[in-house]
Amino acid sequence: MDAAQVGVTMGGAVSIAVILWYFFLGERARATAVVGATGAQEIDVRVKGGYDPDVIVVRKGRPVRLNFTREETSACSELVVFGDLGISKPLPAFQTTLVEFTPQQSGTFTFTCGMGMMRGRLVVEDDNR
Repeated sequence: MDAAQVGVTMGGAVSIAVILWYFFLGERARATAVVGATGAQEIDVRVKGGYDPDVIVVRKGRPVRLNFTREETSACSELVVFGDLGISKPLPAFQTTLVEFTPQQSGTFTFTCGMGMMRGRLVVEDDNR
């Protein structure tokens, strides 16, 4: 293997590492749901090339209302799936879809698009109040 091949191989490996870190391992901004007029923890999630916010913090045992607003027509974002919670909801383009549930256990749960390419995390914390 000559120097050019080594350089290309190393460049490819570094690129792969950066992509993996950015999409799967990098620290994301956390957004904590706030208690709304209904008494449920509420947060608005923008869907456009990803989820914003993509890390949502809620309290265990309290109702949650996630308002997903899909601002695109990409086939990838047609569905949001909370696999560990048994929730799957279609997200019509340019509409807001409500996802409601009450988390019964604490932990971190992944939510994805139907293709698994867009990802977010739901962090359920114990209620210490």
